[in-house]
Amino acid sequence: MNGDNVASVNIVGWRVLRAGYLTMIQASLSHQETKIGRPYRTWNGSEEFDAIVVGSGIGGLSAAALLALHEHKRVLVLERHYTAGGFTHVFKRTGYEWDVGVHYIGGLSSGKSTFGAVFDSITDGKISWEPMGDPYDRFVIGGQTYDFVAGVERFRENLKRYFPAEASAIDRYIALVQTTARATRLYFMEKALPAPLAWLAGPLLRRSFLRNAGRTTADVLREITQNRQLIGVLTAQWGDYGLPPGQSSFGIHALVAWHYINGAAYPVGGASRIAAAIAPVIERAGGKILVNAEVKQIHLDGKRVIGVKMADGRSIRAKTVISDAGAANTFGRLLPESIPERSAWMDKLHRIGPSLAHVNLYVGLRHSDEELGLGRTNLWVYSTPDHDANVARFLADPEGTLPGAYISFPSAKDPTFPERFPGRATIQVIALANYEWFSRWEEQSWKRRDDSYEAFKQRFADRLLELLYAHVPQVRGKVDHAELSTPLSTRHFANYSRGEIYGLAHTPARFRERFLRPQSPIKGLFLTGQDVAVCGVEGALAGGVLCASAILGRNLLSTSRKKTVALQR
Repeated sequence: MNGDNVASVNIVGWRVLRAGYLTMIQASLSHQETKIGRPYRTWNGSEEFDAIVVGSGIGGLSAAALLALHEHKRVLVLERHYTAGGFTHVFKRTGYEWDVGVHYIGGLSSGKSTFGAVFDSITDGKISWEPMGDPYDRFVIGGQTYDFVAGVERFRENLKRYFPAEASAIDRYIALVQTTARATRLYFMEKALPAPLAWLAGPLLRRSFLRNAGRTTADVLREITQNRQLIGVLTAQWGDYGLPPGQSSFGIHALVAWHYINGAAYPVGGASRIAAAIAPVIERAGGKILVNAEVKQIHLDGKRVIGVKMADGRSIRAKTVISDAGAANTFGRLLPESIPERSAWMDKLHRIGPSLAHVNLYVGLRHSDEELGLGRTNLWVYSTPDHDANVARFLADPEGTLPGAYISFPSAKDPTFPERFPGRATIQVIALANYEWFSRWEEQSWKRRDDSYEAFKQRFADRLLELLYAHVPQVRGKVDHAELSTPLSTRHFANYSRGEIYGLAHTPARFRERFLRPQSPIKGLFLTGQDVAVCGVEGALAGGVLCASAILGRNLLSTSRKKTVALQR
């Protein structure tokens, strides 16, 4: 469900010699969590840097790596958490490991992806990907089961078997998804152009994408079919972008649907391998990644960036500052209140609003995936095909029927897991949540919240466990560990004030808004990550590419492809 998630990455490298690669990766992994980055408190502060990145999600790391690769820029990445990687880091308990944000990546089409080339270049080609096979997603909607399989024509024919009377509608739907997804190239191109050129050429570049991205998913689909069950199936991946069809932009729906249409895969060795592979690229050019390094404010001289002020009072100077902290944090927390335009920017962000929050149940079992018969297929469970009504009822009553849940089997997806954690298996059960349900405990410290919070969490955990048992009955009585994270966990670790995992909500209004671009009105300040582009791995990566391209004044997509070809030779 996230993180993974949106237009994630079409990765180059399907044809790498997987067996040798896998052996190399297994040899480099241990049962101890790899901490990425050096402690800020041990840094002497004597070095100078060309740029500072605030935050170390994929948007921040990719921007830093691209600047290092293409211009040998010395980049300092500052992360407030104890390890770098954002939602690509992993969560551990004795004997177990779970990803927190990367659950599956789509579009791994053997070298044809431009963003795949970028990904390969910023990791030195050191990430291998394990295909999930078919089906990659399975949906149980009101007791009926539907599978999504890889390949456009196989996907099409499979849908027609479920809905033979809707063949024409299915054809129209797939054509519209493809057209809309491909129109994003010009839409995102406008974001990287210098401001004067963007304002001049922008309306033309944005027009094709916004034709449908400026409307809700539900509105677009109702023009294609009136079959509510079919609409419920087509939109059943809405958890990958965090809004049901009546609220989400058809643009984000099309990106996600097209992204996964050729199947999905999982990083060999776990999600933390991603940041671990990017870090050496940054460091090789003289850059550094510092953790437990909280930035208090972006330091300005008038309307010009001169560096950052740290929470401990230290100032670090650089002429370029890149924020991967999210648009709301950047404009609302990191910039001084004295900036006249700040309130106008915040008004725009409030009108868009944050994406939904979630709860995540981490389940550990003292049995292997093979023993339990757990496969790699993601399982999505919904009470009815009316996702909007399901969500509305649940947000109004947290004790009511769960609107749906996503069940992931990370240990089954990673071929190295049995070597690293023999005789164990892991599962995640994820459901949406309303941040307001948890807000009364937001001022209490992490791990020190009162008994009422723990009791509220336990009720959620028990309900998610029962849902898991209902759909994966073989695990009943075999759960060794079950631990629930809440929107307050996301707030604490990711610094999103409403516990939102996907940043700004992916509404039609978001895509119509033109100020969400890498260049800010503050000279030397740039934005990166999912708020610049869209949510998920490839979405955050796209934000990093747009940001680095804007800073260097050239298109880094084609350059990265050339570097990747050279690397593969």
